Amino acid sequence: MGYGHYSYEAHVALTQSRAGQGASQVFRGGTVHPSMHPRGVVARESRDSADNPNSLGIVFALDISGSMSDIPVQIATTQLPGFMKLLTDCRVASPQVLFMALTDVQGDGCPLQVGQFETTAELMDAWLTRCSLRGGGDELYELALHFCARHTAMDCVEKRGKKGYLFVTGDEPVNEVLRKELVKTWIGTDVQDMTFAEVVEDVSRSFHVFYLVPDHARSKQIGPLWEKALGKQVVVLDSPIDTCAAAAAIVALSEGAVSGLDELSSRLVAAGVEGERARGVCSALRPWAKSIGRG
Repeated sequence: MGYGHYSYEAHVALTQSRAGQGASQVFRGGTVHPSMHPRGVVARESRDSADNPNSLGIVFALDISGSMSDIPVQIATTQLPGFMKLLTDCRVASPQVLFMALTDVQGDGCPLQVGQFETTAELMDAWLTRCSLRGGGDELYELALHFCARHTAMDCVEKRGKKGYLFVTGDEPVNEVLRKELVKTWIGTDVQDMTFAEVVEDVSRSFHVFYLVPDHARSKQIGPLWEKALGKQVVVLDSPIDTCAAAAAIVALSEGAVSGLDELSSRLVAAGVEGERARGVCSALRPWAKSIGRG
């Protein structure tokens, strides 16, 4: 729901306590935690409160297949505090973060895991590490986007007409159709088949949607396919480790919290991003930043 205050120091302590740990030690193994199953969920809510009167919903939909599993590990062990530090340093009001995990049906029986919107370091961390990282390819990105479109409720949208942010990580092409049978099985609602373009149009009413490709090698195969759906909101990173920095930078630029890429680079360094990586993030964002007049 997003209650409570964020503490950068508490968050750093959480991640530092896992130094040297691997995925099996950080994340839940075996089966999907019952609280993460999307079936029957009416809505995950991002709401204003006395602590956070101007909440902003932010979703990370993480591909957790074998080729992508390093990203959730990096987020949980080193990167998430830096994401939050950049946003708070830039005075982005009350970010509330929800984690989703994408896998295939064969992996552990559920292709989508969904946490809650949270503000505190402890609760963000609890939902993230509750994810089961089992699974293979054929991720159902369209199911995750549909969930965000129809099963989230955010005060930033409902009270202020302000979209949230949805960051999808992955290295697989899109599935061209969201099949109604998948929605019925895994979410429990009745819908008609939707094209991927229709799903994107639906979710874009509530979210700015970005697809983060982990490196240039993988972008050659999947980048053009995603660009048909999202245009310049497909961002190709130099390395998977830049996922959180790029996401925070996108929010800061889009919210007008930084004036452009030069200021952004300085802010990234101040938030703990090494200089060369900060320049790489800014380079990756340049086409999109130019499209919104902040290049």
